Amino acid sequence: MSGAILQRRRLQMAVLIAAALLLVPALGLPPLFDIDEGAFGEATREMLASGDWLSTTLNGAPRFDKPILIYWLQAACVATLGLNEFALRLPSALAALAWIGTVGRFVSPRLDAGTGELAAWIAATCIGVTLIAHAATADALLNALLAAAMLDAWRHIDGGERRPLLRMYVWIGLGVLTKGPIAALIPVAVTLLYALLARRMRDWRRAAFDPAGWLLLAAIIVPWYGYALHRHGSAFIEGFFVKHNLQRFGGTLEGHSGSLVYYVVAVPLLLLPWTGLLAPALRAVRLDWSTGWTRYLWLWFVFVFGFFSASGTKLPHYVLYGLTPLFILMALHRNELGTARLARVIAAIGLAALPSLPWLVQRWGEAAGAGRTAYYAALAQRSLEAAPASYYAVTGCACALGIVALTALPGPGWRRLAAAAGLLTLALQTAVAPWLGEVLSGPVKRAAQFVRARPENVVQWNLNVPSFSVYRRSITESRPPRPGELAITRADRLPKDANVQVLFDEGGVMVVSAQAPAIRQEPAAPH
Repeated sequence: MSGAILQRRRLQMAVLIAAALLLVPALGLPPLFDIDEGAFGEATREMLASGDWLSTTLNGAPRFDKPILIYWLQAACVATLGLNEFALRLPSALAALAWIGTVGRFVSPRLDAGTGELAAWIAATCIGVTLIAHAATADALLNALLAAAMLDAWRHIDGGERRPLLRMYVWIGLGVLTKGPIAALIPVAVTLLYALLARRMRDWRRAAFDPAGWLLLAAIIVPWYGYALHRHGSAFIEGFFVKHNLQRFGGTLEGHSGSLVYYVVAVPLLLLPWTGLLAPALRAVRLDWSTGWTRYLWLWFVFVFGFFSASGTKLPHYVLYGLTPLFILMALHRNELGTARLARVIAAIGLAALPSLPWLVQRWGEAAGAGRTAYYAALAQRSLEAAPASYYAVTGCACALGIVALTALPGPGWRRLAAAAGLLTLALQTAVAPWLGEVLSGPVKRAAQFVRARPENVVQWNLNVPSFSVYRRSITESRPPRPGELAITRADRLPKDANVQVLFDEGGVMVVSAQAPAIRQEPAAPH
């Protein structure tokens, strides 16, 4: 083994170890965030409770939001480690580490070990990846599989080898089993665009219709999708394909709308604290377009950006599917950043904001509460109460050390950013996320623990918090309570004429006992 290869592998391993130390230990600190983490967690809990590993339910009703793979991985972790936040989030953290490693392994042989190391470190420490790596959802796994598929697709395009092509089919199949057709759409569309521009349509058709590749793809996706169609029929088609795929693109689903410039704002925010490196990458677009593999990377980003900008349903993490090429391009053009004064100022502002977040959230909540409901005022009050002394110690140290690194560390500007990014990520995971989880989800978790030992039946009333069922370890119907039942609700959603006894009240979250007479239905409000 040559010295260059050995150095490359050592650097890759060092980045992965550092990323693992940042991403894994703090997984279990925050409670589950509703609605998404709670829904995935409860569906996984019900899978284990029922023993049915082929279908998912949420509070007893069929759940068609996502395919099965992420639930299998979460269920395996829960079966091994117990039902807790760490186990539910572990598949996402491991997927993020695979994603980070995939980026480094692709870049280092093409450029140098330092560029590969930086691209992987950008992936490990930008806010978008940090957040999704700690979310008990399907997105980190899909991003890892998309990155593997897209980078193996380029290996085949560039060198003509068949092994990367067959691996690409495997990654696409696993992606379709993770989140559906989007895992195939992005590789197909981007490689087709590249082939059209490069006038290599014959090569594209040969790769796109490879018989062995299609056999691998079918072997991965047909058994479960065939079973789901057989068991649920038109309900699966309507719930999964129509509602959660076609309608997400064609219309606004669950209130997640946005303008055409939604991702113009989202991309720089998700790249923090590395946003400053985007400028030299954008300036180099014309130069990059003249080289095959960098043109491919830009096509990848532009397609994802354009596709989801045109979509009716918009969520910040959708554009993560196209940020992997930016990690590489930003690392490639890092030396064009110079002293990175503006980039370092942006990173310093982010670090300086951390210690003041509880106060900022309190002021925002007070303003929102004054114009909306008392629930937001209660959240605002808790934002300061929920921040322990350790919060200020961790964020204050990260802020101080980060600013020292940004201003006094020798070396180029991007190296200073790398040190500050590690400190920012550490503070986010060990202090900010647990604090925010306590503010938003702590009362729900304690409400579930409060009712768990009680004999009464419990329902959700004008509230959708699936994490309550996870912590209660039992299905919780959504309906008004009958006399003698308990209900979890919010203070602002409790009907004024309700005949109830309040048993638990924290942060605007209440557990009430229904008294006679029966309580009428109130229109359900969004979470």
